Amino acid sequence: MDLNLSGQVAIITGSSSGIGRACAIALAREGVKVIINYHSDAEGAEAVRQEITQRGGEAISVKADVSKEEDVEDLVESCVQAYGHLDIMVANAGLQADAAFTEMTLEQWNKVINVNLTGQFLCCRAAARIFRKQGVHKHGRAAGKIVCMSSVHDEIAWAGHVNYATAKGGVKMLMESMAQELAQDKIRVNAIAPGAIKTDINKDAWEDEESLEKLLTLIPYGRIGQGEDVAKVCAFLVSDAADYITGATLYVDGGMMLYPGFRDNG
Repeated sequence: MDLNLSGQVAIITGSSSGIGRACAIALAREGVKVIINYHSDAEGAEAVRQEITQRGGEAISVKADVSKEEDVEDLVESCVQAYGHLDIMVANAGLQADAAFTEMTLEQWNKVINVNLTGQFLCCRAAARIFRKQGVHKHGRAAGKIVCMSSVHDEIAWAGHVNYATAKGGVKMLMESMAQELAQDKIRVNAIAPGAIKTDINKDAWEDEESLEKLLTLIPYGRIGQGEDVAKVCAFLVSDAADYITGATLYVDGGMMLYPGFRDNG
């Protein structure tokens, strides 16, 4: 399938590593000019930029804290100054600060909500303003495309991670409400909800054989996901091949949402 993304411009938040990095590389391979956003990992962002440019793509890296309104505005302005327009926002930046519910501090709660939920609001709002101003132009059938990076925990409760699960549940309703409101402007908004993906954020769940074996009991398909599994879905969602898709959440989880604990209990 020819995704026909050449010449488009994307901001991918939190793309110095993990899923964001995979999305940046995948979109660059399709001819997208990429803004690699990072918060503290300048070295990682530069490595991603070099990987993209060495393969003939275009990319710049921009430092921004997505939980801060002024940083997000600067991020979008840097994109427009560099490339003249914006076509794609992948709101991916996220983190964890885990604790038992009764032991969780307000600082831990706010840290996760501010980045994982408020950060998506700020980035998507800034992008939607640009998209609405641009309108539909030569780079595709939509005025702009937004992909919110969610999680299977927008549906699956997660004890010990109440701040993270709450944020992802909020992302689902944020995405659907944005999609409903922005569709008339030809702005498409969708979400990807990964399951267990092999990244540093969940390294303790796969780094040794025992942990991985335990994790795989939750994945009917029998393997942990890779960043590329998510990135390929991202590339599809922002292409004209998905032009009639808005307000949807695609679960990239190897079947985790099928509640495999009930597999032998029918």
